[in-house]
Amino acid sequence: MRSLHDIPAPAKLNLFLHITGRRADGYHLLQSVFMLLDWHDTLHFERRPGGRLSREDLGAALPADDLVLRAARALQQATGTRDGAHIQVDKRLPAEAGMGGGSSDAASCLLALNRLWQLGLALPQLERIGLTLGADVPFFLRGRNAWVEGVGERITPVELPAGRFAVVKPPRGLATRDIFNHPGLKRDSDSATISGFAADPWGFGHNDLEPVARQLCPEVGEACQWLGSQGLQARMTGSGSAVFALLSPGQSLGQAPAHWAGSGWVVRECSKMEVHPLVGWAASDDSV
Repeated sequence: MRSLHDIPAPAKLNLFLHITGRRADGYHLLQSVFMLLDWHDTLHFERRPGGRLSREDLGAALPADDLVLRAARALQQATGTRDGAHIQVDKRLPAEAGMGGGSSDAASCLLALNRLWQLGLALPQLERIGLTLGADVPFFLRGRNAWVEGVGERITPVELPAGRFAVVKPPRGLATRDIFNHPGLKRDSDSATISGFAADPWGFGHNDLEPVARQLCPEVGEACQWLGSQGLQARMTGSGSAVFALLSPGQSLGQAPAHWAGSGWVVRECSKMEVHPLVGWAASDDSV
């Protein structure tokens, strides 16, 4: 096998995000439900000899040493393979949105190179590598909508009803570290249960990061206010600046504010995905 093309890396939404505490090492303890979304980046892989790694940006420019290259290097180091790759990334997911774009790219990279390089690693082995890259990477490797706890490592698949969503991303993003380091961040939400969530999956809970995010990026509140004017209940996803709301069956969004046009705002209608397109690509899916 010399190449793999059109490898998807889908986004996710955090349907809610509660912070229930903080570990001694500074990592925050959270509860959330991650839901896969049919909005994705696309990656292409060409096998290269001698362990050489290179990346070409087909969409938005990425940092010189992004999570895709870091994932490829981590896989090389974990396995000792002498194979390399040229990786093309068609970046369509907005950065610093809270939608997991970089983590999803890393997960798809691990799954694709595991196959391209014929390494035969099982899913738990890839997860251990993925967790060193980011807390969200194991979720994307497993590829199922899930209840997530701890620092992101405790993952329980959940069934979700069908749903369509409006997603609004302001021009400005938010850095995860800026929110989690903020002194005003609420870190003591009560523990929730999967059964409590299942009783009202689209309305359950809140995002503990949103009040701080609105201070750091007022456009988060502006996006929520506009979705509210459409009769929708909006909230922030993850630790970025994107917000979302559940659409009613057959509902479409009205005209976005005129001053958003051409200024970097992104408005998109998306749907929930049942499973990641790469489920089954690891040597074993026993831990899913």
